[in-house]
Amino acid sequence: MTDSKRPLDGLRVIELGQLIAGPFCGQLLGDFGAEVIKVEAPGLPDPARGWGAVKKDDIGLFWPIIGRNKKSLTLNLRVEEGQAILRDLVKTADVLVENFRPGTLERWGIGPDVLHEINPRLVITRVSGYGQTGPESHKAGYASVGEAKGGLRYLIGEPDRLPARAGVSLGDTMTGTFAALGTMMALFAREKSGKGQVVDAAIYETVMAFMESLIPEYALMGHTRERSGPILPRIAPSGVYPCSDGMVIIGANQDSLFRRLSAMCGTKWSDDARYATHDARGENQLELDEMISNWTKQRTMADVLATCEENGIPCGPVNRAKEMLEDAHIAARNAIIRVAHPVLGDVPMQGVFPKLSDTPGGVEETSPSLSEHTESILAGLGYSADQQAALRAQGVI
Repeated sequence: MTDSKRPLDGLRVIELGQLIAGPFCGQLLGDFGAEVIKVEAPGLPDPARGWGAVKKDDIGLFWPIIGRNKKSLTLNLRVEEGQAILRDLVKTADVLVENFRPGTLERWGIGPDVLHEINPRLVITRVSGYGQTGPESHKAGYASVGEAKGGLRYLIGEPDRLPARAGVSLGDTMTGTFAALGTMMALFAREKSGKGQVVDAAIYETVMAFMESLIPEYALMGHTRERSGPILPRIAPSGVYPCSDGMVIIGANQDSLFRRLSAMCGTKWSDDARYATHDARGENQLELDEMISNWTKQRTMADVLATCEENGIPCGPVNRAKEMLEDAHIAARNAIIRVAHPVLGDVPMQGVFPKLSDTPGGVEETSPSLSEHTESILAGLGYSADQQAALRAQGVI
C-alpha cells in the first residue's frame, strides 16, 4: 500500500445482498477506499463465504477476494427492529448497493422512496437479473440466465455442440462492474444536483452491452452470429495455436502484421491472393490457421513468443493460474498481491485494477468474519452496549 489518499476515502457504502453481482460492485468500491459495510442476516451468512469447487478449511477461496476491504454487520432486515437500524445507518451513508429480487426492499418498508426521505443524497444501486421494471422484472436471475438472455451464451463453444460457458461467472462480474460505474456516475451527478438517485443494473442488459454489432447484423442484414469455437469468423489469423509444450494466441489479422508473420514463418503467404487481404484471409481462415499451426507446433512456446516479439507480432501464452503466479510481468506490475487471512494465511489474489497514478486503490485487509464489526458500527450509530445485547438476544443482530 502507498500512503496516497485513495479516491473514495470517506465514502460510506452499505452492501445488501449476496453472492457475486452486488458484492462485486462493493468490492470495486472498497478497493478504491470506500468504507463498505456488508449486511448479512444473523446466522445466515452470504453463501459466497463457503461456495466454490475448491475450498480450504471450509472457506470458499473467492470469499477473501470479494469480501476484501469490507466490514461485516449482522442485521435481520425481515423484522422492524432490523429495518429501523438500517434506516439509522442510511442516514450516515452515501451509497446503498443491493441485489435482492426486485420488490424485496419495498416489502420490507425500506424501498428507495423511504430511503430517500431519510437521506436525499443517497445513491441506491440495484442489481438484478432483469431490471427493476418490465414484465420479467419479478423473476429470479442468475448470471447464467442473464448471459443466455443477453446473447452471450449462444455464442460460446463449438458450432456442433450445445452452447458452453466461460469458467467464471462473467454475467455477475460484468454487471458488478457496470453497477460500480453507474454508482460513480450517480455520485458525480450528485455533486451538481445535491440529490441521490437509483442506479438500475440488470445482468442481461450488461451482457447485451458487450454484444458488439450482433443486433444490427441481424436486424439490417439477416445475419445471425453462430458459435465459432476458438476463432472470430473472418478475422484471421487471430486464434489459439498449439506449440510443442503448450498454446499461444497470435493476432496478426492486419495486412502489415500478416506480412511480417508470413516472412517470420519463411513463407510467401502474403503474396498469395488467398491470404493477401483481410477479406481473403477471412474466406480462407481454416486452412490459414492450419498452416500456422503446423509451424507453431514444431516449436516451443518460448520460441514462438520470442520470435513473434522480435517481429512485432502480438502473441501471448494461454495461461493457467500456475503460469500467472510465475509470470515476471504480472509480478512486476503487482497484478497478483498477497493478503494475510487469519485462517488461510497469506492468500495470493488479483490486485486492484485499474491503476491510478496519484490515488491508487489497495487492499487493507481480507474478508471479515461474520458480524466482526457489528458492535463498532452500532456504537457509532449511538447504540449502547445494553441496547446491542437486547437486540442480539432478540435475533436482530
